[in-house]
Amino acid sequence: MSDVVMEDVVDETMSQDELDTEKIKLLPGSTPDGTAASFQISDEDHTLGNALRYMVMKNPEVEFCGYSIPHPAESKMNIRIQTYGGMSAVEALHKGLDDLVDLCTHVEDVFGEQISARKNRFGRDDRNGSYGRRDDYELGANLTKPNFDLETLPKFEKNFYKEADAVASRSEDEVAAFRKEHDMTVYGKDIPRPITGFDEAGFPDYVLKEVKAQGFPNPTAIQCQGWPMALSGRDMVGIASTGSGKTLSYCLPAIVHINAQPLLQPGDGPICLVLAPTRELAVQIQKECSKFGRSSRIRNTCVYGGVPKGQQVRDLARGAEICIATPGRLLDMLDSGRTNLRRVTYLVLDEADRMLDMGFEPQIRKIVDQIRPDRQTLMWSATWPKSVQSLARDYLKDYIQVNVGSLDLAASHNIKQIIDVCSEYEKRDKLAKYLESAMEDKQAKVIVFASTKRTCDEITSYMRGEGWPALAIHGDKEQRERDWVLSEFRSGRAPIMVATDVAARGIDVKGVTTVINHDMPGNVEDYVHRIGRTGRAGEKGTAITLFTQGNSGQAHDLIVILREAKQDIPPELQALDKKGNRGNGYGYGRGGYGRGRGGYGRGRGRGGYRGGNRGYSSSGSNSMPLGNSRF
Repeated sequence: MSDVVMEDVVDETMSQDELDTEKIKLLPGSTPDGTAASFQISDEDHTLGNALRYMVMKNPEVEFCGYSIPHPAESKMNIRIQTYGGMSAVEALHKGLDDLVDLCTHVEDVFGEQISARKNRFGRDDRNGSYGRRDDYELGANLTKPNFDLETLPKFEKNFYKEADAVASRSEDEVAAFRKEHDMTVYGKDIPRPITGFDEAGFPDYVLKEVKAQGFPNPTAIQCQGWPMALSGRDMVGIASTGSGKTLSYCLPAIVHINAQPLLQPGDGPICLVLAPTRELAVQIQKECSKFGRSSRIRNTCVYGGVPKGQQVRDLARGAEICIATPGRLLDMLDSGRTNLRRVTYLVLDEADRMLDMGFEPQIRKIVDQIRPDRQTLMWSATWPKSVQSLARDYLKDYIQVNVGSLDLAASHNIKQIIDVCSEYEKRDKLAKYLESAMEDKQAKVIVFASTKRTCDEITSYMRGEGWPALAIHGDKEQRERDWVLSEFRSGRAPIMVATDVAARGIDVKGVTTVINHDMPGNVEDYVHRIGRTGRAGEKGTAITLFTQGNSGQAHDLIVILREAKQDIPPELQALDKKGNRGNGYGYGRGGYGRGRGGYGRGRGRGGYRGGNRGYSSSGSNSMPLGNSRF
């Protein structure tokens, strides 16, 4: 549905094949960029009207949308749209069509088997039904692994590293001392020496100019060793903690790699593919690529789920040298023929451990199987579990590896960790106490982690009712609202963000001063990942965890983390470690904070956050009016 185009108004990003499918006419008296326009949809069987009208009217910039059927015998429909706020009627129609397609896809995902059974019952081929093509409703089912012949594949360059004289002149003892100073270990053959400054990396002037314009004082440890590795064209693995500068470690070499390849031709897919576990991380990577690729006019696109596909499809059709994607949505695009990976020669797997933790391994393998085997592959991870090692063995050739820090699970030593052993009933008062302390700093940014989406909303409603400028972010929020929450948090207009683990994965916000674990996560790996939101790039941070007897199963592993970071271990936590996981103890009564309905939330209430102009309606706890402001 989203592929339909106008006969008189042709989107230049559409392919010729798409121009020959379903058509939408712009009726006389209407203009392509007008805020009011009338269209005629041909080949419409008079069933689309209400559904399309509803989807178009969901757009806050649409003032009116109506439709009429010229004649029952005619297979067409007229629709008129009136907009305001800068959006044209043509854009509003395309957005409505995209949203309708996404709704149909969602219906298919939820009721796939039932839909398939009903279609087959009435003699319809479920592969060609109106809901789109899917074989057994499995992403990637239409993809086959290409049989690559390296002799016939176009040749490409991937080794661009020229060692600077200053680097070449350093003795092995000097190199070893530098690596020891930065807690760096390397593995493999013929590993390039690390650099110590931007000018030694061998980047072209146009890249160095962008780096210096950003005001970075010196490269981070992972960049000092990672840049020579990546620029040399070798497959590589980089292991470093979150916030260590991994994104720039592969982003800048990618720009050099792309500029050495032939220009994209119509129908080509990307040259550089970056796979990331979450849409938030994908968007952040895109920002870095945009920042440093601007001078080279390198285009990029971000492909992730949870939003309409239309704009992503158009970006891919237009041509983008860099594609940053989450595995599921990219596989969907490949499955439906929206893009291809024939030109990919630089592949990045970012936060590989998180992608595998989230169950993306089958999708990753299907995607990588579509890429020529002589590509350059870079894998980045915060940890080095067996699952990541297995993936590296399968898809990286003769790779070299750099680890910054210990491979044992550890928290940053820049973070002060406070473990407060309490009952469930005490959590509200404890949270208020720690917020009071944290928010004494007017530049503070605080992330509060909750175990469930419901708890996340309850905490946010409570805090807003008490006057704290807090906003919630979790998987039930629409992408537009999630983006807004992040924007408000980054700017400091809403300096408290309440989040679930999934929503916060990959989020990189500068200046987070405090992390509060309202609920201890189910394992210490997630604990380390959570508190790693603060104490980044050499800054100090504080992490507070409300630990109940119900969490006693994590007590031993948590003590190991605390001991390694030379943190205080409260006697109550040690006592829980000795008791193990016996009994439920205190903290498990009904009602929790709210003692009845509403929980933390004090009712639902209307109104919006008064910290800025949203431009749309927030949902649930984020629309809870603020009480008397405390900040």
